[in-house]
Amino acid sequence: MTLPYIAASSYLNAAPLCYSFIHGSQKDRCRFLSDAAPSRCADLLREGQADAALIPVIEYQRIKGLRIVPGACVSSRKSVRSVLLASKTPIEQVRRVALDISSRTSAALIQIILGRFYVLSPTYETFPPRIQDMLETNDAALLIGDPAMLIDRSGLHVYDLAEEWIKHTGLPFVFAFWACRSDRAAGEVDFLTAKEEGIANISRIAEAYSAELALPGEDLVKYLTENINFDLDELSLQGLRLYYQLALECGLIDNLTEPVFIPNDEARR
Repeated sequence: MTLPYIAASSYLNAAPLCYSFIHGSQKDRCRFLSDAAPSRCADLLREGQADAALIPVIEYQRIKGLRIVPGACVSSRKSVRSVLLASKTPIEQVRRVALDISSRTSAALIQIILGRFYVLSPTYETFPPRIQDMLETNDAALLIGDPAMLIDRSGLHVYDLAEEWIKHTGLPFVFAFWACRSDRAAGEVDFLTAKEEGIANISRIAEAYSAELALPGEDLVKYLTENINFDLDELSLQGLRLYYQLALECGLIDNLTEPVFIPNDEARR
C-alpha cells in the first residue's frame, strides 16, 4: 500500500509538529514533504500532491473538502517573534506594505490589523523574504518564520503581529494547523502522538536549528516553549473563528466555512 504524503514547512516554529515524521515514530507511516514556504504546503494539498499538510489557516477557507486535525496547531498567546511587520515609519503612517510571498495567513492578518484596527488602507505587494528589497520601495515589510527572526532591527519600527492581534482581541492567534484531504492520511498517521513526541524533543530541535540560524540554543528553546503554542484548544478556536469572520468582512475570503474536524480517534492511533 502506498504511504500517505504529508507536507509541512521547514521553519523552526513548525519543527516540533514535524519531528516525529522525520526522526520519530511516524517516520515509516508516511512520505514527508518539506518546504520552507507554508504557502507551498497548502498548494501541495490543493493540487493533490499531499494527503495532509500543515497549512496556513486562511487556506482552509480557500481549499474545499478539507478536515482539520484536532488538538495540534502553530499558535501564539503572546509575542510570536517570527511574524513581524518591520517598518521605516510608525505603524499609523504605513502606506505601502511588502508581503512575504511565503505567507498567506499572516498576509491576511496584517490587512486585518491595518484595515480594521488602525483604519488604514495601504497598498500591498508580494516579495521574496529579503527585507532590503522589500523596503526599497515600501514603507513596511511583513516577514514570517526564520527570516523574521534574523532581521536587523536597527532603525526600524518592528511590530509583532500576534501581539497586535491579542492587544485588540484578547484571544490567541492560530497561524497553521494540520488539514487532511483524504481519509488515508488520517487513517495511517498519528498526529497527536507526533505532537507530543516533538514537544518532548524541543531541546534537540533547538540545538539543530541553533547551528542553522546562528542563534543561541537556549533562546530557541524559550521561543518554542513560550512564544509558540502547539495546542488547538477552545480558546485558540475562538481566536480562529474571529479571524475567519474578520477576513470575510475585510473581503479576504469569499465565503465562511465552519471548521470541520476529523474524529479524535482518527487523529490518535
